[in-house]
Amino acid sequence: MSLVTKAIRESASEIYYGDTICQEKSKELLAEMGLPNGLLPLEDIVECGYVKDTGFVWLIQKKEKKHKFEKIGKVTAYKKEVTAYIERFKLKKLTGVKAKELLMWITPSEITLDNPPTGKINFKAVSGLHRSFPVSAFQLDDVKKDVGGASVAKNAQVKEV
Repeated sequence: MSLVTKAIRESASEIYYGDTICQEKSKELLAEMGLPNGLLPLEDIVECGYVKDTGFVWLIQKKEKKHKFEKIGKVTAYKKEVTAYIERFKLKKLTGVKAKELLMWITPSEITLDNPPTGKINFKAVSGLHRSFPVSAFQLDDVKKDVGGASVAKNAQVKEV
């Protein structure tokens, strides 16, 4: 059952359809919130949306996807629907994502960056397990750093909040 209801879609500040625009907008939002733009490497995104009042964000892709973050050697699986509440330096109540840790799949519920920046990104599971990795492992190469330390995609427009 989808977490993205008709009511949520009606209350959305932004909804986009199609892979190209959804890729651009999702990476832009991650960058605006100070998160690495490669954190959600989804493919064939058919819909994405953002409810600015609550911070609820969703991405729907055509099919599930597994991705290996080469710099840390971790495999992550993304369901067709990925949802979270986003705020500055944080994704919380994350759904649709699981990461392989040894022989188990762990479902992260929260992803945070330290503020002030330490170069680490922290993953916390509902079970209480947590891990930290270098932020650079989740950063795409086509970015530059702005004065505030948040990553901004090249040629992307950052909206003031």
